[in-house]
Amino acid sequence: MTTSMCAVVLCVQSSSLMVCDCSTQQKVLVHTDQACCFSCDDRVRIVYSGMMSMSLPPQITALCISRMCG
Repeated sequence: MTTSMCAVVLCVQSSSLMVCDCSTQQKVLVHTDQACCFSCDDRVRIVYSGMMSMSLPPQITALCISRMCG
C-alpha cells in the first residue's frame, strides 16, 4: 500500500526536495534521486510508502514523483 502527497517544491538539493504539503501546509523533506528534475515552485505528486519520520522537518522517501499541470 502506498500514499500520495500533492506538494509545492520549496527547495531543490542534490538528492532531496523540500516541499510544502498542499493539504497540511507542512514542510517535508523528500529523499529522491530525481531531485535534479524539479525546480522551485513546481507542483508535484509524490508517491511514498506511507512511512514518515517524526523528525523536524518530517522526512519521506519517494517511490515516484511527477510534475502536476496547472
